[in-house]
Amino acid sequence: MRFRKQVVVWLVIIVAYAVLWQLAAIIVGNELLLPAPVTTIRRLIFILSQPESWISAGMTLLRIVAGYTIGVLAGVMMAIITARFRFADALLLPLRSVVKATPVTSFILLALLWMSSGIVPAFISFLMVLPIIWMSVLTSIRETDRSLLEMAHVYRFSKKHLLVDLYAPSVLPGFLSSCTTALGFAWKAGVAAEILSLPQLSIGHELYLSKLHIETLDLFAWTLMIIFLSMLLESIVMRLFRRIPHD
Repeated sequence: MRFRKQVVVWLVIIVAYAVLWQLAAIIVGNELLLPAPVTTIRRLIFILSQPESWISAGMTLLRIVAGYTIGVLAGVMMAIITARFRFADALLLPLRSVVKATPVTSFILLALLWMSSGIVPAFISFLMVLPIIWMSVLTSIRETDRSLLEMAHVYRFSKKHLLVDLYAPSVLPGFLSSCTTALGFAWKAGVAAEILSLPQLSIGHELYLSKLHIETLDLFAWTLMIIFLSMLLESIVMRLFRRIPHD
């Protein structure tokens, strides 16, 4: 019953935005500037009927998921190291600040000097995810209840019990939330990197060609595909996270 209600709510939201989109298209009155939603969906269906489109979408998904996964693992590892060793935290603080402050475009252009175009999107996704996970886990570790840690020291808890019974419940909520946030950044940065690095099989390459040839309809259709893939991946990640006990 709850699932049906959610489906109905989502359908109403989709229809509402589709109506607004259609009204905007009617007001503009030029499909070169703003194609109608029905026309865009038809074009998307045609694109999906081409095997090359699935390959491009799959390669984009692979690059972004690879960068995201490595970024999450590296972020957790760096958080543990910097929480354990104050000198490491002081040493790596400038690096973390640089990654957070530098524009994504600068990193993409620099990465193009160092690596092949196919690796750049994964690398950029990794860079966007790393500081988000790193700071979230580090903050959660440092905010773990000190009285509980002192009690664990008195009763000589093993490292395994410290990790499972104290640190995990403290870190997990913030970690899972930051993973969801980081996923959105990974998608945006990864596709942007594809548009600049232009690997042959990628959604970014298709977006660039659409812009180059002034194919607004294709641009909207590929953008819709990006949104659908992002929502699908986020849904899968959230379902996996729900299986992890938070308490």
